[in-house]
Amino acid sequence: MNPHQPEPARASDAVTLARRVLRIEADAVAALAERIGADFERAVAMILARHGRVIVTGIGKSGHIARKLAATLASTGTPAYFVHAAEAAHGDLGMITPEDVVIALSNSGASEELLTIVPLVKRQGAKLITMTGKPDSPLARDADVHLDAAVSEEACPLNLAPTASTTAALALGDALAVALLDARGFGAEDFARSHPGGTLGRRLLTHVRDVMRPAERVPRVHESASVTAALLEMTRGGMGMTAIMDAADAPIGIFTDGDLRRALERGCDVRTATLAEVMSRNPHHIGPDALAVAAAEIMERLRISQLLVVDTDGVLIGALTTHDLMQAKVI
Repeated sequence: MNPHQPEPARASDAVTLARRVLRIEADAVAALAERIGADFERAVAMILARHGRVIVTGIGKSGHIARKLAATLASTGTPAYFVHAAEAAHGDLGMITPEDVVIALSNSGASEELLTIVPLVKRQGAKLITMTGKPDSPLARDADVHLDAAVSEEACPLNLAPTASTTAALALGDALAVALLDARGFGAEDFARSHPGGTLGRRLLTHVRDVMRPAERVPRVHESASVTAALLEMTRGGMGMTAIMDAADAPIGIFTDGDLRRALERGCDVRTATLAEVMSRNPHHIGPDALAVAAAEIMERLRISQLLVVDTDGVLIGALTTHDLMQAKVI
């Protein structure tokens, strides 16, 4: 081993250090709760009152936290974007309008890149919210609203690397985003519209009509048909079931693979039995405008694999299976 290289930490030392880091960072976040007050309320009110966007900026590690804050704001109902503090001084300030709010993050509150652009931000008429670890810093003094993100110590053993301070800034940013979300009445469906590619988006934006098989593809037979005819129709349709229709072509029952198994277990001779003896009457159904996730919940609760889709007049317009929901990634 290289004599100038420190020996690797023993596992027990690593665990002890990790626990220390987590406790310091947890304490730093907990301490923020005691400092949330009038300034935080003013920051929320200021953002809500403006008609522009929120521009979040920072440099170094604070820049990474700023970028995440901008993304969280944008996805929770507050239009926002990140501007790198260094790039702002080289043309990106042109993105800022008098109706905007700028949130500047700096633990020291003395980052040269931010202090360079602050007078220009204010000259353009934008409001300035700062988040620093030094309430008496130049950046804090120049702000319209200052949010105190100070920590008593960094989790780094050298008390140098931004660790507890970045965690505190991240948590305080989340608190601001959530307070704005609540004030705007931003709900789960709004969130889904911002995340159409995610699981929540699929669950809250996908309707039954989007995943159902249309009426012309739904296997069906009339109640006067034989069980054999129903089995052939089930095979043709590939849904593990067939709808049973009355003389007015309204669904009065359903015959599924499960019904067939239960009939055989009872000793029923399907060659001579009538559909009335083996089908399930008054089949469960759902409307086309219901959310697909509602169909999934019904099927799970009732332990069924198929569900008919009918309109408000009781006309069969489609059907779906658990496989259809899985293909649509609803379940």
